[in-house]
Amino acid sequence: MEMEMDMMENLPSTISPLLLRSMASSVFIYADKLFFNLAEKFKPFEIIRYVLITSFLFFLRLLSFLFLSDLPPKSQSHVYTFNPPKSNGRYLIGSGVSDSGIARALSQVLSIVNDIPVSSRKYAIVRSLAEGLIEENRREDAEGLREVNRAVLSSAFSRTLSYLEAAMVELGQDRIGHDGAGPAPVQYWVKRALRVVRSVGDGVWAREGSGGVREDVNRSGNSAEKLAAELLWLAQKLVDCGFGEEAVERWASASNLASLSLLAEPRLQGSLVKVSTFLFKQARDMEMALDETEEFYEESRRQTKMKMLTSWLPLLCRASNGTDMPVLSINEKAELEKVLEETIELLDHEEQEQVLSLWLHHFAYCSSSDWPNLHALYCRWCTNSRKLLLLH
Repeated sequence: MEMEMDMMENLPSTISPLLLRSMASSVFIYADKLFFNLAEKFKPFEIIRYVLITSFLFFLRLLSFLFLSDLPPKSQSHVYTFNPPKSNGRYLIGSGVSDSGIARALSQVLSIVNDIPVSSRKYAIVRSLAEGLIEENRREDAEGLREVNRAVLSSAFSRTLSYLEAAMVELGQDRIGHDGAGPAPVQYWVKRALRVVRSVGDGVWAREGSGGVREDVNRSGNSAEKLAAELLWLAQKLVDCGFGEEAVERWASASNLASLSLLAEPRLQGSLVKVSTFLFKQARDMEMALDETEEFYEESRRQTKMKMLTSWLPLLCRASNGTDMPVLSINEKAELEKVLEETIELLDHEEQEQVLSLWLHHFAYCSSSDWPNLHALYCRWCTNSRKLLLLH
């Protein structure tokens, strides 16, 4: 009730910025369409359009900051202060893991691991703290704490996937903007300048709002390679806790990330190959552990395997696997080829055709790599296909 009274008292100051933002957005959309059409005919208007976009984004950021600054301290505390739910100190599975203090603590620690850069001296401390909390929950061997590890680690894995995809989109835009051949176009340098200004602005905003406000936009520690390494770490933790299927299903569904990986830098591709290798092996182990009591889940796992193969097999074919800095050892490559063969052979005949056709396309057109070599499996499939034709 008290919070509602505060919001009513500040209603005029709330509506004004929102109304101003709505009006400015309408004007911006109209102006952007105009300059976009002109930029197709006259190149100088393209620069004006980028300046217009920059100014508009800065205006929105400044408007939001001024709006938050105008709120009285009491209102700000209602907006940003976290109040844990009252309980008797026991964890109830039915109420959800978010009602547990240990779940909130582990979630916060894993979020900080995402946020801070590896170069920070606090990174190793925070990551060690996360590992300690996860291991202590696992050692207790209690269903409630198992559920805490499952839910929090799964959420952290999904969040890291989203951060990595966003980072790779940004890297892809830079590569498209400037491929290193010849002078960089105007858009490339404008984007670089905007990123510097945005980083400085985020730092100032974070210092101004240091009274308990967590800035979600400023994630300078989120380099793509760092996030890929953290994905592997989180996947390993999920497997250690007995929830490897959580990581496998999310990795199999990350088709957008898989497409972006084909245009990534070799070092980043190598990191993603390591994640894929680990989870392909985990998916195979899950299949081997399937017993008669779990036949209900067989169709779901088959679909997961299919999505995982069609999403990540192209990366395995096209990723840099040179002799200078090999991502996998010879034995690891041979083991993964065996895992892939076993996984594909468990699919239906038509699904095998789809996967092997995809493999052949990327394997044949990538001149820098001859791995994974599924030639023997492809020949076996052709033999079986020929037999099926003769039978019918």
